[in-house]
Amino acid sequence: MPEEFSEEGKRVIGSFFTNLDSNVFALRNLPEVVKGALFSRYSRSPKGLRRILLDEFINKPEMGFSDIVSFKEEDSQIVATQKAEKFYDRVLIGFGDDSVAELGGAHLAVEGISNIASKFFLEDARIGLSPLEKSTRYVLFNDKVDGKYRYYRDPTIMRSEFADLYVRTCDMLFDVYSELINPLKEHFRKKYPKSPDVTGRAYESTINAKACDTLRNLLPAATLTNVGLFGNGRAFEYLLMKMRTSQLTEIRHLAEKMQHELSKVIPSFVKRVYSKHGDEFVEFAKKTRRDLAEIPVRIEKTEENIPPVDIVYYDSDAVDKVVSFILYEYTGRPLREIMENVRHMPYLEKSDIISAYTRNRENRRHKPGRAFETVYYTFDILADFGAFRDLQRHRILTQARQMLTTDYGYAIPPEIEEAELADDFIVAMEKAKEAFNKIREKYPEEAQYVVPFGYRMRWHFTLNLREAFHLCELRSGRQGHPNYRRIAWQIYEKIKEVHPLLVKHMKFIDMKDYDLERLDAEKRIDRKLEKLKSGG
Repeated sequence: MPEEFSEEGKRVIGSFFTNLDSNVFALRNLPEVVKGALFSRYSRSPKGLRRILLDEFINKPEMGFSDIVSFKEEDSQIVATQKAEKFYDRVLIGFGDDSVAELGGAHLAVEGISNIASKFFLEDARIGLSPLEKSTRYVLFNDKVDGKYRYYRDPTIMRSEFADLYVRTCDMLFDVYSELINPLKEHFRKKYPKSPDVTGRAYESTINAKACDTLRNLLPAATLTNVGLFGNGRAFEYLLMKMRTSQLTEIRHLAEKMQHELSKVIPSFVKRVYSKHGDEFVEFAKKTRRDLAEIPVRIEKTEENIPPVDIVYYDSDAVDKVVSFILYEYTGRPLREIMENVRHMPYLEKSDIISAYTRNRENRRHKPGRAFETVYYTFDILADFGAFRDLQRHRILTQARQMLTTDYGYAIPPEIEEAELADDFIVAMEKAKEAFNKIREKYPEEAQYVVPFGYRMRWHFTLNLREAFHLCELRSGRQGHPNYRRIAWQIYEKIKEVHPLLVKHMKFIDMKDYDLERLDAEKRIDRKLEKLKSGG
């Protein structure tokens, strides 16, 4: 539900948003640095974006907001937008090139949407959009609005014979989530007592994150979240047209709302979404889906014991390709000629070239050059939806998923077993499975909403070696969730098995296990806060 503001609050923040009464709104009249700061805070707060601006930016004099932003009348922004629309229309006619839409962009906040909407649609876009989502790792999800937990109530299900089952199941999952929070936190406090060198703030934040990490397995995919998006006009147009093709009511209605709000700030770039152009795209997607559904395909089971992280493809000539493309940048010869010479090059010489290209890396932000983008690996992954939510954010990938299901089972977090809370966890997960199986008989798409994060799903991605460096070194870091850290380790090990020479300098992989993953990060925050207080 949209947040309510006093008349004074509305007056103060009204000129910075396209509306104050909808869950979808765009930002305006704010410098880019303020928008970035707002979205950064957004992911770590239970508040809506408008409330954050009022409470934590405007109403805190120490933030210096009034020195950065001059308050403007709303009418001036509307006039400016209208003039800009006419200008862009002239530009589009003059150039006849859709790429002009990449020169204008918008910040859009989308609040109170399901994790189906956030993960499978808004954050699935790879080019031109940058998302930031409310974190399940740092924010508890047990609060209620008007006595109801925050989860999406799909209208198709709510009009069906499964409405009561759906509500009972989601309420039950949130009840168990809520009931286990304090016992689990107490278990962690006993197991990991606070040391004298750690502040109370850092310690409690770490304990809270550990509990959130563990209990998010119980949250259903219907759990409501907030997403901030920054992107260019072309990317928004394609996203909205893709959303129009969804079989889910939530996604189609969300596309309408997003287009309505974006029309207030970048109207020229999104006006084709509901035009003949957009209608043709929707019809194309429907026909493709229908044609594929009519093809009789039967997949016979041929493999046993397929690993959860399975490397199913890699370039057999990867070393020669990488060496050739390294040399291409430093010679004046044709690529074909270079590749022929590299084929006959001694192994040690190839090793020296790769080493010279990578050995000076001093941290994971020192990325290898683009020669590493010429070789590819495809992985088929079976892991919980929670891990997918984190790894899916890597955009330099080609990835596709199967539908959420309970068919692949779930794992009981070891922390739950240690705290002797497994019985409640298992009962909740099994009841969710029963509800899913009943609902999917009639509504397979909508049934996904009731699947908890802890159930495994299957997805694949293809990535180049340069992105593999980034993914494995980043996602294996200490503060990462244990589930996706293990996936990063396995990707590294699989590539190492087939191309040890190429990952020799992937040296910022953290293969250690940690008890309190967030503690070091929280201690760094304390040091920064102390430095700010001292004026350093």
